[in-house]
Amino acid sequence: MSDVLDRPIPLAETAPCYIPPLENGDTLTRAEFDRRYSAMPHLRKAELIEGVVYMPSPVSHLRHSKPHFSIIGWLSIYSLETPGVEGGDNGSLLLDIDNEPQPDAFLLIQPEYGGQVTFDGNGYVEGAPELVLEVAASSASYDLHQKLSVYRRNRVLEYVVWSVDDRHIDWFVWVEGKYERLDPDALGVFHSKVFPGLALDAEAAIAGDMKRVSDTQRAALGSAEHLEFVTRLTKAANP
Repeated sequence: MSDVLDRPIPLAETAPCYIPPLENGDTLTRAEFDRRYSAMPHLRKAELIEGVVYMPSPVSHLRHSKPHFSIIGWLSIYSLETPGVEGGDNGSLLLDIDNEPQPDAFLLIQPEYGGQVTFDGNGYVEGAPELVLEVAASSASYDLHQKLSVYRRNRVLEYVVWSVDDRHIDWFVWVEGKYERLDPDALGVFHSKVFPGLALDAEAAIAGDMKRVSDTQRAALGSAEHLEFVTRLTKAANP
């Protein structure tokens, strides 16, 4: 009897379950990434890219939060006038076993309107939104390298990267498993191939002239292409 009572008590029987914190550069499965991220409610952003944890540095207003805010405003104008289309800001995307990015913004077509994503029981996006947008400091960022490959492989149909320091916007379109660059028109305006009527005046956005960005977008909402897209979405939801 004394031998039983005197045995060491395993630590697991006396201590609460310890969940290690996320650390930049950790190599984890998506399940373990989710477990650790959920245990850190104070953490605002962490991503799993090709099985590696990325935790961004503090955010500059001029190099990130201001252009980020501007992009959300532009996408909101479009989504408000396009039934079945909704946007997201810093939402985690459950893409595949090694990747759970948290892009700055995205647009998706709701599943009931024929979109390619689903939602899990906790409301997370499963699969790739039709359009993803990232605000990067420069073209050296992982947004134009590791993340570009991940989004292409998971069939994000359009990928937009605003490289703030470079004063440049890249717009990629998914074509048969590859990304091809989309060129702006003669006026410097990008026109989405996936979301007809979505138009971005890149020069105005880079210059901070969001009034012009807004005016350009609102004008594009009156196009025949946007009207036809709205009709198509409505029919998909009401066959």
